Amino acid sequence: MTQQTYPRSPKALLGGIAHLGRFIDKIRLRNAGRIQDYNYITVGFDKYLVDFLGIDPKAFEQRVLAGGTDEELLGWVMAHGKPVTPEEIAQWSRNLLVSGPKDDAARQRFQGRLQDIAAKRAVPVGSLPPVSTWADVIELDEGRL
Repeated sequence: MTQQTYPRSPKALLGGIAHLGRFIDKIRLRNAGRIQDYNYITVGFDKYLVDFLGIDPKAFEQRVLAGGTDEELLGWVMAHGKPVTPEEIAQWSRNLLVSGPKDDAARQRFQGRLQDIAAKRAVPVGSLPPVSTWADVIELDEGRL
């Protein structure tokens, strides 16, 4: 059995920005055909990130696929996105990482994700570590919790 490859954690900061490194990894892994079932660019954390930074997601995807280090890609984001201060970045990252379901529909999706994770592990949902944020659900799903 081949081991699953995961993008880095949304908690890993790049330039202080949560999820940016993960977004880069998702672009690379998806292009390599190694993750097809992930939310991608137009939804979830990817969309929140793109909207916050004010970057064109397709242009960024092309830039990532052209190669470069994380620092070079961060430089591209800062040059092509809307101006953001370090304080705005810190607040946005904090907000992203502590966000949990905010309405009944989101709570149902959250519980559904937990049920899927429990099913993959062949354990009851109640035996999973307690989580309350979307970032922690990702961590749990990818085996980092």
